[in-house]
Amino acid sequence: MNGNDATACNLTQHTPKSVINVAILGAESTGKTTLCRDLAAHFGCPWVPEYMRTYLQAKWDNEQLTCTWDDLLPIAQGQIELENKLAQQAAQTSDSSYLFCDTSLFELMVYSNWYYDDCPEALTQAALAHHYDLILLTDVDIPWVADDLRDSPHQREDISAYFTSQLTLHNKAFQRIGGDREERVQQVVKLLTSLVWF
Repeated sequence: MNGNDATACNLTQHTPKSVINVAILGAESTGKTTLCRDLAAHFGCPWVPEYMRTYLQAKWDNEQLTCTWDDLLPIAQGQIELENKLAQQAAQTSDSSYLFCDTSLFELMVYSNWYYDDCPEALTQAALAHHYDLILLTDVDIPWVADDLRDSPHQREDISAYFTSQLTLHNKAFQRIGGDREERVQQVVKLLTSLVWF
């Protein structure tokens, strides 16, 4: 299965040095989008929506179809284009700015391997090459909320454990984030203020 046509796919990450980028990963319905929005509001900076949701919601609305292998690289392309665009905007707003990313190509890679036991090589290479100043993994401590795209209400703990194993395997340092909305924001604020940026 590995090999999805990547000839026209450019998954290179372009983050200006002045931008501190934060990737928020985790199982479905664990508050990633809410945390991104709350952090962006707290710091007055941009955040990157999860392109996969926009892409797959349109596919569901138009065709009543869900994600397939052939969707992975188009989703990856859309995600990194959106991230790069918003990173440039963040750099223009101030000398030093945050960019909060609702998922990343690493998350797409993890889900590809979870569902297909495989991942397009171009996606894997990009996911492992991309750098984030801080990676957060959201805890499974809030209720699952159904929508058109979510399908794993009883597998969130297993998927979260798989994220942990993959982040560890690939030497990606990360921090777990849990609690209510305000607690999560304060945890991240504390992490960001305690880090030393070079």
